[in-house]
Formats: sequence, C-alpha cells, structure tokens
Amino acid sequence: MAIASPLVSAKTVEANEFPALSQRFGVQGVPRTVVNERGAFVGALPEPQFVDSVLRLAADTNGKGQALP
Repeated sequence: MAIASPLVSAKTVEANEFPALSQRFGVQGVPRTVVNERGAFVGALPEPQFVDSVLRLAADTNGKGQALP
C-alpha cells in the first residue's frame, strides 16, 4: 500500500534492538502492525486480510480499534 500512495508510509523496527519502542507499542508478538499509532494487530496475515485490517483501523476515527497500551 505504501508504494501505491504517497499518503502511506511504512517502517520496520527490530523489536529486540529497540526495546523502548517495543514497550511503547506493546509488542508481545511479531509481526505487530501499528496503524496511525492508535490501533494494531499481530500476525502474518494473507494479503487480503492484511489490507482489510489496515483499512479498518485507518478508517476508525473514533479510536475504537484495538487500543494500544
């Protein structure tokens, strides 16, 4: 998605090398995908489910997605 739109950016962080970030975003399993620092999901999903999950969290303007700790 990041390649298709200039409005999307993606970053990869090695959880063991950045424990402060891991703690900030509540990493307990990998991969953990965080969307707009308000919602997240864990696991390697098939592409259609991944896209659906990201879009659902991005559209959640009320912050009702899975809250970050």
